Amino acid sequence: MKKRSELNTEKQNPSSMQIDSMDIKSILTTINDEDSTVSIAVKNTIPEIERAVDYTINSVKNGGRIFYIGAGTSGRLGVLDASEIPPTFSVGSNIFIGLIAGGDEALKRSIEGAEDSQEDAIKDLEAYNLSDNDTIIGISCSGAAAYVVSALNYSKSIGARTVYLVTNPSPFLMADSDVVIHADTGPEIITGSTRMKAGTATKMILNMISTTTMIRLGKVYKNLMVDLMAVNKKLIDRGARIIEQLTDLDSKGAKQRLKSADYSVKIALVMELKGCDIADAKRKLENANGYLRYIIKEL
Repeated sequence: MKKRSELNTEKQNPSSMQIDSMDIKSILTTINDEDSTVSIAVKNTIPEIERAVDYTINSVKNGGRIFYIGAGTSGRLGVLDASEIPPTFSVGSNIFIGLIAGGDEALKRSIEGAEDSQEDAIKDLEAYNLSDNDTIIGISCSGAAAYVVSALNYSKSIGARTVYLVTNPSPFLMADSDVVIHADTGPEIITGSTRMKAGTATKMILNMISTTTMIRLGKVYKNLMVDLMAVNKKLIDRGARIIEQLTDLDSKGAKQRLKSADYSVKIALVMELKGCDIADAKRKLENANGYLRYIIKEL
């Protein structure tokens, strides 16, 4: 593909040709109708997403990291997903790392030309001393961001696993990637505005990658967020309710148990279910590689 105009995300959407003359309800309905197609586009990429998750799981197991790297909306969505992993699953902030062209300043405002800098991508990644245990997920709706392509090519030269996430049938610029996730979201309601359907698909896919990785690493029991760290009133309440649900404790007892476990839900559950102290609970979890299900099965 040689012309940007040939990208699906750059084409005009027949459904919105007259959107500037529509009333408010018609505009909202048109947008919603188009948004309803996004989940199908994402579903069609599940085989590629599965391969990406295999890489991310292996990275974490082997002491590596997962990098999201993008420009503009794509970069912001990567930073957003990476920043939500530590409080949700009690992992360090150095496991999922989000990088955006132009640096942190680009999170709030557009940094002109940042996505075109190949050198900045390499410099940004060199600061992290990449290894072959890392997985780099380059995000570019069109596949036209030189910053992302450069990041993927550099990472591959180091021996890291690389994933290229685009929202077109194929990227405008190819990169040296192990897998390409190509969610074809089609033309946008506002031509070229990939903050809309393409951005929604990107958010969904990143959620799928990070959440599935954490589930497979034992951070969830059934569908409960048992590895959260109760660091505010909302999470203390949620953590206590999880303990109450899985034990014989009432609300007050669950909160007391949570406090005695230094506000770790998983540790509190092991202490209560196994009748042990906090040090023993930590040892049991370590022996079970963090999988609460294995400990509960013993009961």
